[in-house]
This record gives sequence, C-alpha cells and structure tokens, in this order.
Amino acid sequence: MATTAGACFFAAGSFQAFHPSPRRVAATTKTTARFAEMNVEGTRKGLRDYFEESKVMIKSDGGPPRWFSPLETGARSHDSPLLLFLPGIDGVGLGLVRHHYSLGKIFDIWCLHIPVKDRTSFAGLIKLVEKTVRSEVKRSPNRPIYLVGESLGACIALAVASCNPDVDLVLILANPATSFSKSQLQTVLPLLEVIPDHFHLTLRYVLSSLTGDLLKRVSGILVRGQTLQQTVGGLCQDSVALPLYLSVLTDILPQETLIWKLQMLKTASTFVNARLHAVEAQTLILSSGRDQLLPSLEEGERLFHALPNGEIRRAGDSGHFLFLEDGIDLASAIKGSYFYRRGKYLDCVSDYVPLAPSEFNKLNLILSPVTLSTLEDGMIVRGLGGIPMEGPVLIVGYHMLLGIELIPLVCQFFIQRKIVLRGMAHPMLFVKLKDGRLLDSFPFDQIGIFGGVPVSAVNFYKLLSLKSHILLYPGGIREALHRKGEEYKLFWPEQSEFIRMAARFGAKIVPFGVVGEDDFGDVLLDYDDQIKIPFMKSIIEEFTNSVGNLRTETRGEVANQDLHFPMFLPKVPGRFYYYFGKPIETEGRKQELRDKGKAHELYLQVQDEIKKNIAFLKEKREKDPYRSVLSRLAYQAAHGVTSEIPTFEI
Repeated sequence: MATTAGACFFAAGSFQAFHPSPRRVAATTKTTARFAEMNVEGTRKGLRDYFEESKVMIKSDGGPPRWFSPLETGARSHDSPLLLFLPGIDGVGLGLVRHHYSLGKIFDIWCLHIPVKDRTSFAGLIKLVEKTVRSEVKRSPNRPIYLVGESLGACIALAVASCNPDVDLVLILANPATSFSKSQLQTVLPLLEVIPDHFHLTLRYVLSSLTGDLLKRVSGILVRGQTLQQTVGGLCQDSVALPLYLSVLTDILPQETLIWKLQMLKTASTFVNARLHAVEAQTLILSSGRDQLLPSLEEGERLFHALPNGEIRRAGDSGHFLFLEDGIDLASAIKGSYFYRRGKYLDCVSDYVPLAPSEFNKLNLILSPVTLSTLEDGMIVRGLGGIPMEGPVLIVGYHMLLGIELIPLVCQFFIQRKIVLRGMAHPMLFVKLKDGRLLDSFPFDQIGIFGGVPVSAVNFYKLLSLKSHILLYPGGIREALHRKGEEYKLFWPEQSEFIRMAARFGAKIVPFGVVGEDDFGDVLLDYDDQIKIPFMKSIIEEFTNSVGNLRTETRGEVANQDLHFPMFLPKVPGRFYYYFGKPIETEGRKQELRDKGKAHELYLQVQDEIKKNIAFLKEKREKDPYRSVLSRLAYQAAHGVTSEIPTFEI
C-alpha cells in the first residue's frame, strides 16, 4: 500500500502507524513482539490489553490525527475490502483490539488515532475520513469501503456517508452518539465547564461503563468453558487493575480533552441528525441494552426506521463500549447479517467466509452428536470417513423440526473433515422486514455464519460448478415446519428437482437420515392450530405474502409452505444421530439421467435410502447408554469435556 512522502512513522505496541495512508510492516521491537504473542488464534485480547496498549500509544502523542494498521491482523486475501475504524471519545483507535485478529482475516484494517492534545474539529475529521475514502475508491473502484464507528466515530461515519452518496460504503455503527441530546452526558458537560472537581467523578462514570456488569462477565467467562478458578483469577486481576485503568483513562481524557470531546459530541449529533435523510449506505446498527452513557437501545430503533438500508442487532446485556466486551464477535456479526461482500453486490456463494474455531456452536458439545457413514465397500463406520472429499457432493436428507439438526451437522463436517458444507436455505431466512420481526434473531444470523445460501437454480448451479459440498433438503420448509405426529415423515415434491443437475456436474449424492428431535420437544401449536386463531392467522399470511411461495408449480403437501413458527414444549435434551449412506455416483450418467423416467428412479432410490437410514437410527439409539444428557455429562466429567462419548455398537 503506497504512502506519501514525508509520512510520519512510529512504532507502539502491536501496530505501525502512518499518515495519511498506513501499511502493515514486520514487527521490529520487543514491545511489538510481546503484543503479537498475546494474540495467537483462539486467544482474545481484552480490556486490560486495551489499557496497556493505550498507555504505550499515547506516549509522546503529538501531531495530527492519523491512520494505523494493527500488525496482529496477519495475512488476508488479496481482494479483502478496506475497513476504517473510527473511535469514540477516547480517540485512541484501539476499540477493536479484541477483534483485530478475526477481522484481519477478511479485511484490510485501518484505525484512526486522534492524539490526546489534538483539537481537530468535527468538520475536520469528516474531511480527513472523506479524503481517505475518495483516495481508496480510486485505487479499488469495485470494492466497498467499511466504516466501523462507535459513539463519536459512528457520527463521523454517518456524516461521511451523507456527504458521499455516490460512494459504496457499508456502515457498522455501535451505540451512535446521535442521541447525545437525550443522554446524561448532556447534563455532565455544563458541570465540567463550571465545576472542575466534577471531572474525576465523570471519569469514574465512564470507567464503570467500560468494566461492565460483574454478573454478566462471570457468566460469559463460564460459558466459554473456563474453570471457576480461572474465572475468579481473571476477575481478581481486573479488580487489581482498576486503579491502572483510571490512571490511563485520565491520561487519555484529561479534563480539557474530555470537555472538547463532549462539545464535539454535541456538534456531531446536531450535524448528523439534520442529514440522516441523505444517508443511503447499507448500515448495520449495534445497540446495547445497558449503555450507561447513551440511550442506545431507543436510538438504535429510531435510526433503524430512519435509514432506508438500515438493519439492527440488539445486545441487551452489553454496555456502551460494546467492542471491548465479551458478548460480541464483530466478524461473526458482519458475516451472520450478510453484510460481508467483496464487490458491489453480495454474492452468497463467493463472498462466504469459512468458519473460524471461535464460531463453533457450544450446542455441539451439549448434543454430542453421533455420526455414522458408509465406506465404498458398504462398511458402516463411526465418523464421516465415508464422505467423499472431492466435490461436487450433494448431502441429501430429512429436515427435522425448525432445522435444529443443521448447525451440529455443519460443525461436524468442519471439525472432522475440514469440509465446508453449504446449505440451501429458504428465502425467508434472508428477507429483511422493516418492522424488525425477522431481524435481530441469532438463529437467523447463524445461517449466514454457517454458510446458508438462498435456494435457487442459479445458486445451486454456482455451488456445483465450484465443486462444493452442498446440503440439500427436498422436503424444505414443509418438513422443517411439520405438524404434530409428523416426526420423521418425508414431504418431497413429485418432480425429481435435483437429480439431472447433479448428473450434469457428475456430483456424488450422499443420502442421510437424522433422528433426535423427539428427544427435544413436543409440538403444542402447529400450523393447523394457529391458522384457526385470527391474530396468528394474519401473521402467517403476512409473512407468507412478504416472502412468496417457492414452489408455485408444485402440487400436494410440499406446495403448502405457509410460514409459521410451531410452538413446542422443550424436553431435557437427548442426542442427535446422523447416518450417511453409501455415496451414489452420477459421473458418466449424464445422458442416461436426462431421461425423466431414469432420473425419477434415482430420485426415489435416494428417498428410500433416507427412510431406511432413519429407521436404522431409531432402532439403534434405543441401545445407546449415553442417549440421556445426564449420562453424557457424567461421562464428560470423568473423561473431559472434549472427549468423544461412546454410543451403541454398530
């Protein structure tokens, strides 16, 4: 990345900084190496790292605002889009310190650093960012530029977007300060200007927002699998470090700087609110439910409805400094909401980024799924050894209630074989309704993280041409939203929809059965019940009309795809069982399978194999001594959480 002559270079912590255009360079100092070692894969930096690196960053902190690129972001693909991070009132630019590693795999990250004594106006910061954006658009005209801003930085991002509607910008806004006039900070500003002694109370108030809720932090650490000893140790370290935090915060925001930043927040809020109508950029709003500095939850709702291309995700238990907390993985949030793209338009097939280890669902450990597959010689083995590594491969099976088998299945393919399984999903999961009812749902976001693609002939063709492993459910949403008493019943269309396309590419077809949903819940209100209740009937009709029917030319049960959410009574979790049959070859059968009769014969063969696999699993699981979650927990307690739990004899 080119730099301008006379650029200002300095090394501090785990980054190298430049003005006006940063580039990543090799670590050359002991300090740099020390911070780089702290960010090995699977290890997240935290609040303490933010303060320690900030302390290094602000030493001899003179000069104008400038960009720096974190070294620990590591290698990225050549076509990664540019991400510009715009800090909040701290101005340090390390607000994404917990996310540098994961974001650095998919973005070229530049962070804006505003020195403590700098007094660049809000208008000046807009011009600086705007100049950078315009320069980079000339270099890469076909790629979007991401503006990630928190608080004040979110206002800068909105201002730049409003002034540059012709530029392809994607905004990620965390707790925007557009609500400054409604916040408690509005009352703090005049007190600071008149009563200097109020300064330290204000800093402690800000610090309490940084350190967050104790109970939430304890539960969050335990969920990640740390022991009680590790949890207590970490909290003790943080308690000891609190005086350090306050000391560094005083250096980051001395009284004059804090007053300047609060005055800037007031100016920024007024400016941006007057120009919201001009913001056309794709925008993801992240709103905290426990923000003690700004009314972020209410403001997020307002912006969501005010911005034509806005979407919202709510973090109900998080505080103001969202990116420094344990509750959010920014890379996952961007991918899950389908905001990650490398070109002018999103391509769900080519823009997908494979799973990171941190994204494996914890449910996978609780369920301890059993996977069986069939080798070429017909032998059944535990694990996925019978799944062909070379694609294209169609994994064709039965959809359990609400598709709850999908995420553990995708995880197992990646964990056992490093195979990225791409699921064909109903368009309902990709429709964004402005009233928010189909938004802000973590199960829906999981579809994006785990590689879901809207089912269509075009996407199916793309995946086959890329030799992908494709997860396909011919029964679709009719199986996933089945009625009472319909467990393990297949609802396939009469037409052999996928056979001839598979033969065109010589794809292998692997039929599979799955059982276990009846161990997780009993359906209380299904479609037949809900359609008789007036208000629920209107909701079903509205959702169905907004998405449309996928199979308008299909007859029979599978054509009835009214969208509803079955209400069910949860049970104590049982266990999932997957059985993959022997791969069926279509290579060399292209001409043969052009005949509709032959294609339909193979279609019925696949369907029959799935029914046999389900029957096999239903019988075998009765002999599994670890079918109950209690017996599995006892086994894990004795042998370790990650140990493979035995099952029935094959």
